Amino acid sequence: MILKCSECGEGVKVPDDALDGELVLCEVCGTQFMVKVENGRISLSQTGEIQEDWGE
Repeated sequence: MILKCSECGEGVKVPDDALDGELVLCEVCGTQFMVKVENGRISLSQTGEIQEDWGE
């Protein structure tokens, strides 16, 4: 799945099996997002700082 980066407008790749709280990165501008899964819908929430992604 590809969602739009709120910083640069490019596509952010989100794995189809992404879990709530997983971290993804915009490959164009480097902005880090946290995946939010609610009622089967996936969205992105920009993180304030770089965090370790223990799910990788």
